This record gives sequence, C-alpha cells and structure tokens, in this order.
Amino acid sequence: MEAYCIKCRGKHTLLDPKPVFLANGTPAVQGTCSNCGYDKVYKIGRTPEHDALPQPEVPARAARTKAAGNGNAAKDASSPADGKPLVIVESPTKAKTIGKFLGSRFRVQASIGHIRDLPKNRLGVDVEHDFEPHYVIPTEKKETVKTLKQLARQAPSIWLATDPDREGEAISWHLTHVLKPEIEGKPVHRVEFHEITQQAIEHAFAHPRGIDLRAVNAQQARRILDRLVGYKLSPLLSDKLSLRGLSAGRVQSVALRLVVERERAIQSFVPEEYWTLEVDLAKQEGFAGEPRVFRARLHKIGGQDPALKTQADAQRVMDALDGAQFVVVRVERKDRSRRPAPPFTTSTMQQEASRKLGFNTRRTMAVAQQLYEGIDVGEGNVGLITYMRTDSVNVAARAQQEARAFIEQRFGAAFLPPAPPQYTTRAKNAQEAHEAIRPTSVFRTPESIKAYLDRDQYRLYDLIWKRFVASQMANAVFDTVTVDIEAVLADPSQAPVLSSEGEPPLIPGYWFRASGSVLKFAGFLRVYEEGRDEGEPTEDEGEGRRLPPLVEREPLTLVQFLPEQHFTQPPPRYTEASLVKALEEYGIGRPSTYATIMTTIQARNYVRREGKQLVPTELGFLANDLLVQYFPEYVDVGFTAKMEEELDEIESGARDWRPVLRAFYEPFRHAVEHATHAIAKAERKVELTGELCPRCGAPLAYKRGRYGTFIGCTNFPSCRYVSPVPLPGVKCPKCGGALVERRTRKGKGRVFYGCANYPQCDFTTWDKPLPIPCPDGSGGLVVEAGKGKAKCLESGLVFELPSADEENA
Repeated sequence: MEAYCIKCRGKHTLLDPKPVFLANGTPAVQGTCSNCGYDKVYKIGRTPEHDALPQPEVPARAARTKAAGNGNAAKDASSPADGKPLVIVESPTKAKTIGKFLGSRFRVQASIGHIRDLPKNRLGVDVEHDFEPHYVIPTEKKETVKTLKQLARQAPSIWLATDPDREGEAISWHLTHVLKPEIEGKPVHRVEFHEITQQAIEHAFAHPRGIDLRAVNAQQARRILDRLVGYKLSPLLSDKLSLRGLSAGRVQSVALRLVVERERAIQSFVPEEYWTLEVDLAKQEGFAGEPRVFRARLHKIGGQDPALKTQADAQRVMDALDGAQFVVVRVERKDRSRRPAPPFTTSTMQQEASRKLGFNTRRTMAVAQQLYEGIDVGEGNVGLITYMRTDSVNVAARAQQEARAFIEQRFGAAFLPPAPPQYTTRAKNAQEAHEAIRPTSVFRTPESIKAYLDRDQYRLYDLIWKRFVASQMANAVFDTVTVDIEAVLADPSQAPVLSSEGEPPLIPGYWFRASGSVLKFAGFLRVYEEGRDEGEPTEDEGEGRRLPPLVEREPLTLVQFLPEQHFTQPPPRYTEASLVKALEEYGIGRPSTYATIMTTIQARNYVRREGKQLVPTELGFLANDLLVQYFPEYVDVGFTAKMEEELDEIESGARDWRPVLRAFYEPFRHAVEHATHAIAKAERKVELTGELCPRCGAPLAYKRGRYGTFIGCTNFPSCRYVSPVPLPGVKCPKCGGALVERRTRKGKGRVFYGCANYPQCDFTTWDKPLPIPCPDGSGGLVVEAGKGKAKCLESGLVFELPSADEENA
C-alpha cells in the first residue's frame, strides 16, 4: 500500500499500516513512510479491517462542512457570527494555537499567506504613473477571500495577527483593502507578538496598534523592485542565450555571482609548496622513569617568521640545528576565557543547522515555522520558539531571568555570569526591536517534549534550546601555557644571516614555541559549542594539549625533527551556510529572504549541491557572465547592499518609496535597452554524436537546456527523442550499460545517477561515479564519498583520492 507523505512530499510504501478513524469519522489507514520514517502518514479509505473497529462518535463540530482551500477545521463561514470579533492569521496551525489562547470569545481564521499579489502573467506595475502596482487576487485564493468576506461582514471588529515583519505587515494591509466593503466603519486592530504563548497573546491583544504603513511601503518597494528586475532581465537572458525559462533576480544574481567568482578563484588557484618544522622535545628529568615528551613548532628565525619554501630549506635548518642545545626561555601561564555565542538570528540558525544537522535553509525555515506556530506537547498547541525571521540578538528580560533560574537549578550558581549577558548583532541595519530566536520557555527542555516532536522538529528545537541556554551561561575558562624555546647552536657560524637591508636580526637564533590549553571550567561548554565552517581556524591550536611542567632556563633533550610538506589551499567552495553568512556580512538580503535565495539559484539550475558544497553549473557560468558584462552595477555587492539600506530607510521613514524606485528604474531601463541591442544572440551550434535516433533514424546531436547538456534528435520537433549524456569512463555495475545523470521528479530535482538501460536495469546511486579503478582490485564502481575521498561500491573500501601530481606521475 502506498500513500502520500506530507513530510518528504512523495508517494511511498506505507509501513506498519493500521486502520483508524479520523476525528471527523472518516476511515483511513495510518502508517510510517518508508522513505523518511514519518509515522503520521494517512491513506483515506475504508478497508475490511475497519469492520472490526468500533465506529467513533463524531462531534457535531467535526461533522461540519470543512472550509474550502485551507484544510482547516474552521467554522462554516455561512453560520451566524454571534457577534464574535474576527482574528486573521496566515496559517491554519497558527490559527489553532492562537484560538486555544483566545478561547470562544474570538473567531480565528487563516488567510493562507498573501491573498493579493502582483499578477503572474504581466508586469503589474505602471511605470508611467509613478510605479503604481496593480494587485490581483490569485485564482487559488478566491475561495479563501470569499470565506474571509463572509466572516468579516458578520464580525463587530477585526484583529490582524500576522507575522511581526514587513511581509506580515503587508499581508495585514492587503487584507484591509480586499475586505474594505465588509469592514468599513468597524474597528480594525493590528496586534504584534514574537512568540505564541498565553502571556504574549494576552499582552498583544491588550495593546493593539494601527498598520505600520512605512513597513508596508518598504515591502511594496522590495516587491516592485524585484518584479522590475525579473521581468526585464529574465526574457533578455532567455533570448540571448537561446534557452527558455531562464530567470534573473535582483538579489539571486548577486548570490550567483559570489558562487561563480569563488569557483573561478578555485579553478585559477596555483598551489604553492611550503614546509613546517616541528620537534619532539623531552624533559631531561622524567616522571616514573619515563621522559615527558612534547611537541614544539619552529616559530622564529632571527626574529622573522620562518619561510621554508622547499624541502632543502627545511633541511638547511635541521643541519644548522645539529647538536644544538634546546633551552626554555619563557613560560607564560594564564587563564583564557571564551564567551558563548549569542542566541540565534535567522542567518546563524541556518548556518548552524547546516553544519550540525545537515539541513538546507529551506528545510530549516520550514521546521522553525512549525515550532513557532505551535505544536501539541501534551498541553494543547503552544508555540515552542519565538519568531524565526529576525536579525536581532536581543533577549527579553523575562526570558533571561527564567534562564538564570533554570541554569542555577540545573547546573549550579557557578555557571551563572554576574549579570545577564548583552550581545551586539553584527548584521547591518538589524531590527533591534525584535528578539533573537529562543525557546518560549527554557523549562520546556528538549527531552521533556521529545515524544511530541518528529525527528526534524526535535533536532532543531534541541539546537535552539541549547544555543539559548549556553548564551546565558558563564564563560568557559582554559588554563593556557605558552613556552618559548631557544635552540643554542653548537656551531655559531650556522646562525641566521643578516637581513637583506644589512641589519642584524631583531632576535638572533632559532626559536620554537609550544602551546598547551586545558579546560579549567566548562561554563557554557557544558551545554553547547558552536560549529565551524570548512577552513575556519580554531581559536587555539593547542586546545586539549597538556604540556609537562617547565621552568625558565630548563634544558631539554631533542627526540626528533618532524619536517612536513604542505601546499597552500584554494578558498573553500560556498555552502548554503557560508553563503548566507557572506550575504549577511555584505548587507544583502534580509532574514525573510535567505532561504528563498538559496532555493531559487538551485531550482533554476544555476547552482547545484555536491554534498554541502554549492557548485555553479555551465548555465550558471553563462548567465552570470552575461549579467556581469552588461549589468555590472546591478549585480554588484555594494550596489545591492545600498539598495537594502534604502529599503530600511523607507521603513524608518527617512525616505519615500516612489523616489527610490524612480532613481533605480531610469538608469536600469537604459541599461536593458543597451543590452538588448548590444548582445548578440547565441547561435545554436549543432554537434553531432555520430549516432542515429532509435525512433526516426535521424542524426543525434548534443543540445543544451536548463539542466545542462543532453542528447536530442535533430528532427525536433517532429521527433522528440532525448536521452542524458553518458558519464565518461564508467559503466553500470549491474548490466554494464552506460551511467547517466538524472534528477528526481519531486522537490527541487535532486541529482542522482542511474543506468541508461532503465527500466530494464534499476541501478541508481546518489554519489557521483568516478572513472578510477578500485585499489583493492575488486573491479567495483568507485563513487565520491566526501571531500577528497572515494568509496568502492563492491567492497565498501573508502580511500583517499589521488592528487593531481600522483595522477600525472
């Protein structure tokens, strides 16, 4: 039996199926998704097993007609209003959670997001009349609007409880316009809250306000800017590259440029050889009859950083140090404090969820939305975290006091700092009136509610909870020791030569340094430690290393030299986490846009994920190069950041939104007109494969589309035969056929690799096949297995990939 899983968005086999009756009496089968393990998958329909179950009594409320279009068990809109005020929120889950706190005094209804937007099939902006937008109600929202109109007509007052950001403010504003005939003359209240808890809801409804038109105008300006850029550049891009369905965006194109430029920096990088020299030294008086050996690194030569370019350079130093006496010159002991990371903002949550949980930004935000809007944890629906789109690290005083009480109770007073810590955000133009992402109650520990959460919800909540608790704890303290050691030469003639300017070295001789760092007091590390991106240095290279007791002028015994060859490394490819971090540091995008940016550049096949790394496709290179050549200003990091600042100024009231659009549009329009005439349309070159079409016998040719190169019939459109391009140098391990790259039909079209003889052969793998033999001689197919590693599917052997030098040897 198969059923559609709402978790992984696919139809999969139902494991452990059992007959159940839903709350409204509908018979169904409940089971576990065989793909993702989600255990609340339902297939509607009666089975013979239902006959053995008692028929449940269906409550009158559940038997009512369901509201069309939202899946929400809202009351029938045609029923009398009973004089209840109408509360409008965005989602059914949020409606259910808020409805629990408000009780029967209010009627809560979901708008299911925006109910009005710019049209999909035309520009929708009158640039001749001061950029007047023409909003329309999408077809799929007309039933929702009809329901809201009926309810608003009967309600004595309207309460708009949309999210506390620009987009939420715009949704409320659109609601007042669409419902204008029904709410005219009635009080309309805007309520704002950053967590969905009893206390927060009561406070918000006790302190309503009007709609913030400055925030609405900032959102309108962003929406219109994005529409102008998208509708002008996207057709141009498709036309000039002779590819249908391409798109360009104001912010996504800058993100693509960052990924492409990083990839080109990697491709053009030339590694440089260098050497380091370490020594193992020992105390001459050991402990329990054994010498205490520790390691030190060559730190200075004649007061300068060592520059060992080749093995010969390292050997010259070792020759000079032959017979040298190693003596401790300086021992410095001190306590070093490490401060906890601040509580999460949207970008840091996305980064850490990527590092520690392997979530992409879209998955992180979807799960965070569920935690914010409310989950039944045995006490009815309750919001578990504060609002998840924020760039502030502020924490409410009440939450800090609750955290301090919990920390003292759980860990002891020693783990409390003297005063609640205060953090400063690094994001440009952060909305400091907002709060950081935190649990709504720190006493609601992850373990206590684990049974009520699915796997993703639990893991993300656990991450948010630990990050917040750690941020309110005392600093960690390390006992650090730094030891400087001089190598006194046996042959003074081997001393470092004079500098090129003829001046003697500042500090003569060869100096080594050993560092040790041992955790003295765990502090916040008892709960949580922040992850690191690839290539990011650690705070202390000696962390966890304990040195023996040493004193100044103590002689040491040389055990061995440890020269090591290295090569400089190219900058790492962006991951979603590091790209979000870069966008935030540049001041590009805002908390509500990061996930959309990541999703868009991948959905358009400009960028693909290889593991966690973002790699530009051939199409990404082409699109970026065209935009950079003809629209350099508009895909520039500085220009885009400046536009974000101007949008912030619109929200603060410092600027009017229409002049900002005018200043942008006129030069942009001229740039588009120039590019339209200046860019030559790409010629479609025909490159034949040398094979004939199996359907019509015409020659086959390599063609290029949105998803890269493929093989197609030259008799198109009369013949529509297509096939993927076989991967070079690899064969299917099951049937010996060619292997090709494919994409999943569901979701964002994830790349996988399969046999070209499908469906006769069903071999597939998520990992990219490599044209290299397995070292163990098994002859199995070798696939990528992480950075610099490969795996043989036949034997399971995991091994290091050979370097370019080894391959050419």
